[in-house]
Amino acid sequence: MVTKVQPIDEVKDPVQQNSTELNKPQMPLIIGGLIVGAILMIYLMVTQNIVQPLLLVIGLLLGYTLFHARFGFTSAFRRLMSVGNGKALRSHMLMLAVAVTLFAPILAFGYSFFGGDVAGYVAPVGVSLFVGAFMFGIGMQLGGGCASGTLYAVGGGRTVMFVTLLFFIIGSTIGAYHLPFWTQELPAFEPISLATSTGLGYGGAWILSIALFGLISWLTLVVEKKKKAPKMASVPSTTGWKRLLRGSWPLFAAAIALAVLNAITLMTRGAPWGVTSAFALWGSKVAQFLGIDVASWGYWQGANAAVLESSIFMDSTTVLNLGVILGAFLASAAGGLFKFTKINSKNVAAAVIGGLMLGYGARLAFGCNIGAYFGGIASFSLHGYIWGILALAGTFVALYLRPLFGLSVPKSKDSFC
Repeated sequence: MVTKVQPIDEVKDPVQQNSTELNKPQMPLIIGGLIVGAILMIYLMVTQNIVQPLLLVIGLLLGYTLFHARFGFTSAFRRLMSVGNGKALRSHMLMLAVAVTLFAPILAFGYSFFGGDVAGYVAPVGVSLFVGAFMFGIGMQLGGGCASGTLYAVGGGRTVMFVTLLFFIIGSTIGAYHLPFWTQELPAFEPISLATSTGLGYGGAWILSIALFGLISWLTLVVEKKKKAPKMASVPSTTGWKRLLRGSWPLFAAAIALAVLNAITLMTRGAPWGVTSAFALWGSKVAQFLGIDVASWGYWQGANAAVLESSIFMDSTTVLNLGVILGAFLASAAGGLFKFTKINSKNVAAAVIGGLMLGYGARLAFGCNIGAYFGGIASFSLHGYIWGILALAGTFVALYLRPLFGLSVPKSKDSFC
């Protein structure tokens, strides 16, 4: 059967192949990945408290889920803004609906596995958020992935994403250096929670959130019908129970899994899933090694000072990120899909520019598609919704920039996107 399938390399449009079946598992890679995972797990168990090895497992499951379903934020925004296909965005709404349902009692009653404090991501609304989210929207379309997408694409071997990740880290570090200017010198409102700042409480905020997700889903269906949007291309898969381990998962299944894993993360470490704070830490550690007085930056004052001076393996976000990369690697190898892809001057240039905008934008906007959009909305923070709107606006602008770098953009005349 000849059908259209989603390519691993974003430079290409959906391509035809004779079957949607997967390749054979890449057993040497799987064994190697398991060995690396076991070594890292043992190291964390010996040197850190119980939370860190648990977070490594959670990160691994997150990466496995993201790769299996090709659960994207970058592609979801691009499909909606270019041709009106809202299927992936509706999966976001399902993910958020499950997340707020789980987060509400956790945040309201302070449920925690280890008895510590529990807090969601609720951030200020100001110039920093607007500029950062808009930059991130452009950056993820040029860089070829969002924060979680960059990690799982690296795990899957997409070569240009290593460049995106490197400059994501550099951009995040520069953003950390500049952040006091954006947050202290420019206008901003105090953090606004739909639950605690409005009098609605977590019950009322949950009802409002579910209503908003339903409205957004309905609007995507209206747009999809009006634009006669192309369908999403298939993902190579298998059948039966094997699909659990090495086939593509339906978007709705991945949406539920990601929401549950985020709630487990919240109860494990006391905060939702995040990605990009670790990038600022990694870059700052390197800068410090090179002799730059990073400790004097405003970003690394207060509680953050101890993080800078500690081992990166004490940083829970770092451990989650390593787990995501490893989980995606194992998932790609299980499907026989791990391979390094070709790079050229154009997609490298896009990765450099996109990575810098991703990192800088994430710091200004108090998070990325995970920390601000997913974690913020799940935590009932108004800034999460604003982040989504501005990132969509950035995506729209980037649709005109992507072709300059040889990157594809879905077209209304396409039969698949």
